[in-house]
Amino acid sequence: MTPVEFINECKEREIEFVDFRFTDIKGTWHHVTYDIDAIDEDTFKNGLPFDGSSVPAWKTINDSDMILMPDLEIGTHFEDPFTADPTMVVFCDVLETDYTPYEKCPRGIAKKALKYMAEQNIGDVAYFGPENEFFVFENVRITDSINSQAYSVDTAEGEWNRNADFGDELNIGHRPGTKGGYFPVAPVDSMVDLRAEMVQTLKEVGLETFVVHHEVAQGQGEIGVKFGTLVEAADNVQKLKYVIKMVAHLNGKTATFMPKPLYGDNGNGMHAHQSIWKDGKNMFYDANGYAGLSDVAIKYIAGVFAHAATVAAFTNPSTNSYKRLQPGFEAPNILAYSAKNRSACCRIPFGAGEKAVRTEFRFPDSTSCPYLAFTVMLLAGLDGIKNNLEVYEAAREPLNEDLFELSLDEIKERGIKTLPATLREAIYSVEDELKDPNSFLKPVMTDEFIKTYIDYKYETEIIPVEGRPHPYEFVTQYSC
Repeated sequence: MTPVEFINECKEREIEFVDFRFTDIKGTWHHVTYDIDAIDEDTFKNGLPFDGSSVPAWKTINDSDMILMPDLEIGTHFEDPFTADPTMVVFCDVLETDYTPYEKCPRGIAKKALKYMAEQNIGDVAYFGPENEFFVFENVRITDSINSQAYSVDTAEGEWNRNADFGDELNIGHRPGTKGGYFPVAPVDSMVDLRAEMVQTLKEVGLETFVVHHEVAQGQGEIGVKFGTLVEAADNVQKLKYVIKMVAHLNGKTATFMPKPLYGDNGNGMHAHQSIWKDGKNMFYDANGYAGLSDVAIKYIAGVFAHAATVAAFTNPSTNSYKRLQPGFEAPNILAYSAKNRSACCRIPFGAGEKAVRTEFRFPDSTSCPYLAFTVMLLAGLDGIKNNLEVYEAAREPLNEDLFELSLDEIKERGIKTLPATLREAIYSVEDELKDPNSFLKPVMTDEFIKTYIDYKYETEIIPVEGRPHPYEFVTQYSC
């Protein structure tokens, strides 16, 4: 879409404001709004100035000027369904004042990865189909003080409410229970109408939805959204999270994509379906291959497995991420691939024909910045293709058994590899990549960006979380 076409569309829809949005390295959305009368063709040519020093881990105050460059080409702009006055939301890339791409802009990094893929003559399109699970709670309480570290979340579906007194309201008694929430009908599924409202709103902002259902845990849901190209799919994650949070908020509830808010129940993932295409052909497809997979697809998987620790630092970038990746909660941390097998971290979904064949990596979660998560998985896969990597020996053939049943000793004895157990372990691997001049990250990510990412994770998550007493430590250690 051209700037003139965009402005005409805004006039036709009687838009009063244009909201320009961009994403930081954590994945947080930021925005600045302009009156429609202040917008013209030059806005889209020259961009919009803003202060980069106020964005976490970006510019210093003595070098703070930056440019927001609106992107109308991908076509993911949308009319905000939640503002009182008609407002059009436009995705932006971040540029330096000399109009070169800013090295720490996740959306710009994603575009650079696609350019690199094309330069390597591997593919011209990368498709991603994320599945973002979420919880809906009625109440959240958080304490972070010198003498108290505590949280409490509540949902009417929680089994802890079986004997609760709701005052003038009845305790209906219909609850899914721990791990009992997969596909029950109402009244056990209490979120049917809420999810329907979310779906209707997602359609308003241009997302095509399909499967809509209650997930395994109490208060957990999922809304499937159609796949897209890498940047488009990441844009759509930002849309999805915004809509789900806002619809819940306007219904007096709160939605979260946090990986593990409930102890002992399933957590939230962001399963990521992906494939590479070239000249209109699916490079992951071979009719004679295992589950329709080509050698290119196997090498892609091998690349992700070879760089799994570094990949995890971007796809599972929070300390809470690794509380989800525990045996028994359908969050596979074992580096194996298999058709139909949800206990393998890479599932090959059932699909008939070239268009449907793809890989599904099941370990990522929504604390990731989607642009960075998709980019790093793509870069790892491309490295596998470029260097003809093979899946490591213990998982070279598909593992079709229930991998959740394996003990830690069995995993070690068989030489099966796993994802890191903590964010610190994952970041150690990124530190190694920073030292390696041939790192698979460096064709797209600068040393400055990688170092900033490492420092940011230490400063905002690893050290603060490790330095705080955990409530369970009082259970196990108070009486020492």
